[in-house]
Amino acid sequence: SASLGWPQSTFTAYTFKDTDGEKHKIKVSTYNYYFSMYYNNLKNTATQYSQYGLDLSQLNMDVDFEQKLSKQTRTEDDKTQTWLEYMQEQVEEQIKDTYMFYYMAVKDNDGEEPEITEDQQSDIDEALENYETSAKQYGFTLSGYLEAALGKGVNEEVFRRESKISYIAENYQTEYQEKLGEKEYDSTDLEAYRDAHLADLQSVDFKLFECNSEDDAKAFLDELKADGSNFAQLASKYSESDWDIEANKEDVQTTYTNMTRGTMQNLSFAVSTADEDGETYSGLDWLYSSDRKAGDTTQNSTSVVYIIKPVYLSDVTTVNVRHILIKPESEEGTDEDGHNHSDAKECTDEEWQAAYDKAVSILDEYKEGENTSEAFAQLAIANSEDGNASSGGLYENIIPNQMVPTFNAWCFDGDRAAGDTGIVKTEYGYHIMYFEGYGEYNVWQYTAQQALASDDGTTALDDLKAKAELKRNWFGSRYFEIDTDIDF
Repeated sequence: SASLGWPQSTFTAYTFKDTDGEKHKIKVSTYNYYFSMYYNNLKNTATQYSQYGLDLSQLNMDVDFEQKLSKQTRTEDDKTQTWLEYMQEQVEEQIKDTYMFYYMAVKDNDGEEPEITEDQQSDIDEALENYETSAKQYGFTLSGYLEAALGKGVNEEVFRRESKISYIAENYQTEYQEKLGEKEYDSTDLEAYRDAHLADLQSVDFKLFECNSEDDAKAFLDELKADGSNFAQLASKYSESDWDIEANKEDVQTTYTNMTRGTMQNLSFAVSTADEDGETYSGLDWLYSSDRKAGDTTQNSTSVVYIIKPVYLSDVTTVNVRHILIKPESEEGTDEDGHNHSDAKECTDEEWQAAYDKAVSILDEYKEGENTSEAFAQLAIANSEDGNASSGGLYENIIPNQMVPTFNAWCFDGDRAAGDTGIVKTEYGYHIMYFEGYGEYNVWQYTAQQALASDDGTTALDDLKAKAELKRNWFGSRYFEIDTDIDF
């Protein structure tokens, strides 16, 4: 099979011009590697979506992998092309972007390839080990299997090289975009953004509960007192699970303050769902209307809303906190390796008490120590069950309502001061809290800063991509993988 891949390993697929105008040859085996990765990912995704019962035609993914890609068409944005043409375009875009950042990374590293992380190298080694296992099952050598599964000319050397190049490009792109995101803007820029996007930056304070049916929502609204004083009581009454019945007795669970339209639009409430046209949001239009006044109520599908404070521009500042998550552990939800996969809401009172006792013990350990941010971070690394444990449990520039209600309420307590600690209960477990301090910006300024940096970053990337060019070699393209001859 090695001889079959000889042209692909030798012939040029593209001439790539980098952002400095220097030209590089890209081999056919590189194209075949990227094509097979895209082909197999698309095939696996389509298979999964079909198993979920999704209509692939609605997702513009109704390609028949048993038929020639060059004989099937797709239409998007009034552009009709064959599936082969579409996939080649996507693959070429991936190659262009990857090699653009790869050569930028090499040049910024004095002409030498930067190292990839140990985890990334392990991922490459592990992938090849898995391919070798599959090769033996099918009676292939590793090289023979890679050619069958990933295209002609793709052997172990090509796989390792292209995987490493992808990681180098990915790492550099991340660093590059982080630098773009660190650009700072003066008050004139921020205020200009505020004036142009005021509707998305303004806040409303309200109570909100999501019922299980529209009938429940109507009944809830009928029973709601004019001053909203029984909102939590009704939220508890119309809850289903034991956890929610108990938790919703507390006002904090259904009270939202400093809620911007931009944040609200990303939350899964009926009132924040787009209308049938997919573009307008009549529920949010009502909520953020200048006509609203304190005490206004509405029932929008399954959402019930009570206005506390109508639309205003909040001056609340972003906050930085650390936390240590201690989940209640259920024997039924623990696997053979001791990892806890239980739903905390389903745990018993005894299991919750054990989690609380553990949280108290860890907080006591902190208080008996140096009482510093660094000391808390080390305890988070050692004990937290949250995904950010490795960063010492740190969350920076939290905006209101980014976190679940009780966590959010602790963070934005008006009396909060640097060094404060506490224990907060959420649906995930107990959080041992540490308040790092306030951010540099208030929320609307931070939102404006992020948006401006994102827009400028997009422009900078577009300018970079405009400098890079990928020119196809006609002769080399005769050896491209094109249809259904990828076997695995």
